[in-house]
Parts: sequence; C-alpha cells; structure tokens
Amino acid sequence: MTLIAENLQTVQERIRQACASAGRAPGSVRLLAVSKTFGAEAVREAHAAGQTAFGENYIQEAVDKISALRELPLEWHCIGPIQSNKTRLVAEHFDWVHSVDRLKIAQRLSDQRPEGLPPLQVCLQVNTDGGATKSGAQPEEVLELARAVAALPRMVLRGLMTIPDPVQGFEAEVALHRRATVLFDQIRTELALPQFDTLSMGMTADLEAAIAAGSTLVRVGTAIFGKR
Repeated sequence: MTLIAENLQTVQERIRQACASAGRAPGSVRLLAVSKTFGAEAVREAHAAGQTAFGENYIQEAVDKISALRELPLEWHCIGPIQSNKTRLVAEHFDWVHSVDRLKIAQRLSDQRPEGLPPLQVCLQVNTDGGATKSGAQPEEVLELARAVAALPRMVLRGLMTIPDPVQGFEAEVALHRRATVLFDQIRTELALPQFDTLSMGMTADLEAAIAAGSTLVRVGTAIFGKR
C-alpha cells in the first residue's frame, strides 16, 4: 500500500469516528481530496486507492491535470478564488465550483458552460467570521445571492462553502462552523431547492469540529498528500 493510500484510509477513519461521535450516518460526509500543487501522478495514486473527487485552487494548474488524467472517471471541484478572466476555463473543465461569491462570476460561469456538459454544480462561498479582507459573500447577502444563482440556467445551486480563520479549542471551532449551518438551513427552508444539500466545511485541522457542526463535505489536502 502506498503512503497516499494509507493516508486516505486514516482520513476516512477520522471521518467515520467524527460521524459516530456526532450521531451521524457514516456515509453522510464526503471527502474531497485537495490536490493543489501536487502533480497528476499523486492524483492517479489517490484514485487507485479509491478516491474520485479532487479539489483544486489554482485554475491553470488544475486544467493541466484534468487534461493529463482525462481517461480516469474523476470529479473535479474548483475551490479557489475565480477572476473574471478565468471563468471560461472553470466552466469548461470543472464539475463543481465551491467559491462563487458574487453574481457576476456566477452569471459568467453559467453563460460559458458548454451545452454538451451537465450543469455546473455550485456552492456559494460565505465569509462567516466577518473578515473584511477575506473572500466570500457576507452572511446577510447570501440569501439573495442564492436566489439569483438558483435561477441561472447552466448551473445547479448545491450549497455553501466556508473557510473561516482558525480558532482555539474544539467547542470554539464547532460554534464557528455552526454559523454556516444555520445559514445553510435558512436558505434550504426559504428557497426549497431540491438539490441544496452540500455544506463544504472543514479541512485537515478541523474536520471533526466541522462534522460535529453539520458539514457534508470536508476538503482535505495535507493529511492525504503531505505538506506543500
């Protein structure tokens, strides 16, 4: 067994234990392997160990990997910031986007999504801890943004994504993540979107707290591929 395969097993066991501690079904949380800065061979190795969903922050780097691994049945998630001049690359190559934080970007992604591809699966990035310089829509803006994005024709609004700053202590981590869970539940109730089912929340250091707070997808890079 390779090191990446061993690491994947360890992370999956962490997810199972966190689900058990939270009283949640073991299959209720998906693992997204964050492969940014690692080459195509690392992704190929992770796929051989059973991982199929991969997250990338850097768009051109990701497009190169997607092209190199086109023969594998992989699901690609864009989780990094998107500038207007990169929306076409994202729309043409990715299956999911987690980092939509304004309507202009969502509109461009929808307009540029090729007709021959399935609709783009989208999460809205929310700035839950209020950092003025951080990416993400402000919580008070998200409901109206969700309403507008849900009406776009070439995408499906699936949920929310957060990247809060680290805090000290498990309970503090859970409390911070629960801000996003409350917002997620509010949008799901008010808009009644049938496929609004994804809360992309939690990384290597805090996935247990995120799962305790309600995450349905954790984004893990370092614990799988190693330090960058």
